[in-house]
This record gives sequence, C-alpha cells and structure tokens, in this order.
Amino acid sequence: MRIFLDGYHLHEKCKDQLSLVLRGKNVRNPVLAERMPWLWLGQVDAAIAYLRTLGSDRMKSGKSVDRLIEYFERNRQYIPCYALRSQLGLRNSSNRGEKANDRCVADRQKHRGMSWSREGSVALASTTTLQRNGEIDAWGRSHTLSFNWVA
Repeated sequence: MRIFLDGYHLHEKCKDQLSLVLRGKNVRNPVLAERMPWLWLGQVDAAIAYLRTLGSDRMKSGKSVDRLIEYFERNRQYIPCYALRSQLGLRNSSNRGEKANDRCVADRQKHRGMSWSREGSVALASTTTLQRNGEIDAWGRSHTLSFNWVA
C-alpha cells in the first residue's frame, strides 16, 4: 500500500500558491501549463528546476516560489507518476475516500450548527464505518474485524 497526493489537489495547490506569487492569471496559467506535465510524470526535480528559473519580473513584489518548492520537497515521496498509474488503471484521485467521509461523518456534522470535539468526531466516524461495513455486531461481540481489500 502506498499513500500519494491526489492529482487534482496537487494541481489546485500549485494553482493557489502560484496565484499568491505571480502577477496575474496571464502569467500563472502558462507556468502551470509548463510545470504540470512534469508533475503528471512524477518529475518533481524538473518542476522545481523550472520554478527556480522564473524571473522576478513575473512575480509580485517581495514574493518567491520558495513556499511551493518547499511543498514539493516535503511531499516528494507522495507524488507518483500519475501517467503510469493512469495507464495501469489505478486511481489518481481520492474522490472515493472523500465520498466515504461525506457519507460516514461530514453529512452528519456539517450544516447542522453542531460543534464536534476531535474524540466525538472519531467515535462517530468509527461507529458509522462499522455499521456501513456490516461489522458492528462482530466488533460489539469480540472486538474483531474482517479486513478485506476492495477493488
């Protein structure tokens, strides 16, 4: 099992960070078009090298791309070759996990004016997940779970 950054969220992070640094979308969008293909191929070093070539004439006063470069460095191990994953039929997004979260927790906790503690939120997520997976009786009787991979 391997944890990786969702391709959509990586793109959004890049877009947001570049919007903070670069002088408008007319400068940002070409930079995104140049850099995102490298990240799609998992070539983090190439993306970082490109960012380092950006001149100060493209940046807002006093800004730099260092924060985005630090993000890439910090998360390098979680940025796969999305192109290869796609060719192999593997997922490049976390939308199933996010939807499961919505069904298990967020639907109950959001839009109802409630405030939840961390412990309460974890407890709700755990019991709701047990119930949805048909494991609540086994957990209640013996504190055991059957662990099955889902395709």
